[in-house]
Amino acid sequence: MLRPELKPPGEEGAPDAAVPLWAKVIDQSRCIGCHACTTACKSENEVPLSVTRTYVKSVDVGVYPAVRRSFQVTRCNQCDDPPCVHACPTSAMYRRPDGIVDFDKSVCIGCKACIAACPYDAIFINPEDHSAEKCNFCAHRIDMGLEPACVVVCPVEAILVGDLRDSGSRVAQYVNREVVQVRRPEKATRPKLFYKDAHIATLDPLAARRPEGGLYMWSEQAPGTGEMGTGARTSPANSSAAAIVSYDVAHHAPWDWRVSLYTWTKGVGAGVYLAALLLGMGSGWPVVTPLLSGIFLAMTGLILIADLEHPLRFVLIFRRPQWRSWLVRGAVVISLYGAALVAQFTLGVAGQVQLTHWMALGAAPLAVLTAVYTAYLFAQARARDLWQSPLLAPHMLVQALMLGAAVEVLVGALNAPRLLALLAAVHLLLVAGEVTIGHPTAHAREALHEMTAGRFRRWFWAGVVLTLVAGAAPWLGPFSAVAALAAVLTHEHAHVQAGQSVPLA
Repeated sequence: MLRPELKPPGEEGAPDAAVPLWAKVIDQSRCIGCHACTTACKSENEVPLSVTRTYVKSVDVGVYPAVRRSFQVTRCNQCDDPPCVHACPTSAMYRRPDGIVDFDKSVCIGCKACIAACPYDAIFINPEDHSAEKCNFCAHRIDMGLEPACVVVCPVEAILVGDLRDSGSRVAQYVNREVVQVRRPEKATRPKLFYKDAHIATLDPLAARRPEGGLYMWSEQAPGTGEMGTGARTSPANSSAAAIVSYDVAHHAPWDWRVSLYTWTKGVGAGVYLAALLLGMGSGWPVVTPLLSGIFLAMTGLILIADLEHPLRFVLIFRRPQWRSWLVRGAVVISLYGAALVAQFTLGVAGQVQLTHWMALGAAPLAVLTAVYTAYLFAQARARDLWQSPLLAPHMLVQALMLGAAVEVLVGALNAPRLLALLAAVHLLLVAGEVTIGHPTAHAREALHEMTAGRFRRWFWAGVVLTLVAGAAPWLGPFSAVAALAAVLTHEHAHVQAGQSVPLA
């Protein structure tokens, strides 16, 4: 039995010594891989089939006959600096004063930003209520003075829960006196899930190769259902010993083709306006430019709403914004930019051309922010190393300008083909830099491999070839413009999907 003294969830302020700081220690030297914790969690929290709040991953280490099976109890790490909380636009994910990272399904919009942000792949969308869910320490039991269900049922006491602020608790003694490990310490999330005697082949998601076809014991997964499906590279590049994952669960990429498409429509919406400014505000400036930009910006909004698990709740982004989230900041930027486009279109129709020129002073910065804010959103997905490049924001601006120049070529703007050729060259140089400059982490290198030589290579190389065609704009005219539009779309799809292709658990 536990005796927590908690502040109400969400209350801010300095840590109170009377409030516990809950943590877990999992002693993998005791774990027998019985999966009792998994079934207890499902029963206690009514977790449906096909998803889990906690499960036991197993890895076979060594070569027969000198081989042993190592286990890892996998779940939310209850971070002190939780990326999921920062990324959530409505505070559906929040950290309690006692350190438990909990969730409120009633305000979850199903944007999946928390899933993309979590470095531990601990969050999923519940297939029954379509809201984000994860291990929350059995907070309802903690609040009643009870231990979590997994702790109660473990037959060997491999799972311990306790107060880190109480030096007499077993958990505090383990953490302070024993050698314990955490998963992915380089992410600086300060997790409060500690492992004792865990093998590196289980803690590091890239340290053990995965079986061909994604086939694990007791299960058969269709090709491509998990992150490392058929055709994925299974190189044990980080392994210090022969190791193969013998049991895991399928992990799906949270953001699908709709996110790839949204980055493209948003780029067109911002790029048309910016390209028109660079080309000197031609005859279509007062009406046609804001109209085209507005159409693609509206498409962006529809795609973003369609990607939500709860589309009708999108208004919560504005009604209860969590301002650290770049989904909220991006929504505000897009809304302001859309309002500026409507105002300029109205003035253009009214014949107030001079006023539309002055409006560009305010609308142009909003167009730039619209083009680049997704780079900050992707960077907030701390789990995905490929997206952490400091060049991502300028690259997205170049892509937007390239898309805008392509549209200007199609409408016959003067000098647009030359501008398109220049931007295509810059885009190609940035792509070449990303491919040839070494990435600092194994995760980023694996994702890059998936993009250039793995499952998404066709999209990537199609984008390269189409960019070369776009560079011939002065000679090919409209054909190069269409190639440029397709080049950015295929590159973005390869980049977005490859960034999510590397296992996190």
